[in-house]
Amino acid sequence: MALNLGVLVSGRGTNLQAVIDSIQKGSLEAEVCVVISSKQDAYALKRAEKYGIPHYCVLRRDYKRQKDFEREMVNLLKKHDVELVVLAGFMTILSPYFVNEFKNKIINVHPSLIPAFCGKGFYGERVHKAVLDYGVKITGATVHFVDEGTDTGSIILQQAVQVLDDDTVESLGARVLKLEHELLPKAINLFARGKLKIEGRRVKILD
Repeated sequence: MALNLGVLVSGRGTNLQAVIDSIQKGSLEAEVCVVISSKQDAYALKRAEKYGIPHYCVLRRDYKRQKDFEREMVNLLKKHDVELVVLAGFMTILSPYFVNEFKNKIINVHPSLIPAFCGKGFYGERVHKAVLDYGVKITGATVHFVDEGTDTGSIILQQAVQVLDDDTVESLGARVLKLEHELLPKAINLFARGKLKIEGRRVKILD
C-alpha cells in the first residue's frame, strides 16, 4: 500500500516536485493526496493542479486564532487520510496542537546541517547568507521529524556540501537545494517502509 502524503508548502514547490518525480519513477511508494499552501501565489499550487492533486490555500489572516488556522489544515489532512505530513518549504511555524495531531508523523527538510544555522529566523536564502557570513567550510541539508520546537526534532538524514571560496547565496543555495531534492524522497521512503525508529533524540535506520 502506498503511503498517503500531505504536503505543506509556501513557495515554488521544488521539493514537492522532487517527491512527485520520485513517485512517478517508482522509487517512492507513496501518493501525494493533498497539497496545502499558506500563500495564495505559491507556484506549488500550480504544480499540484498540473498533476490533479487536491490543493488548498489556507491563510493565517483568515482566522482569529492560530489554532483555528491549524485546525482547518488538520481537518483537510485527515479528510484525505494523510499518514505523513511533509513540510516542503512551509514558512509557518506549527504549534504543539498541530504537532500532537500528527505526532512523529511530520517531517521537514532544512537547508543546513542542523543544529547549525537553524531555528527562528533561519529560512530560505537567510540560511545561506549566514553560512557565507560565518565562513564555515561545509553546509548541507537535513531531513528531520518535527516537534514542538523550531528545527529541533530528531534528525533522519543529513548530507554535507562544501562551501566554495567563490560561492554566492545563489550558487550555494542551488547546490543545497539539489541535495534537498535527493534527501526528502529518501526519508519519506524510509518512513513508508517502516525503517525509522525514534530512540530519544536519535533516529535509527533499520535494516
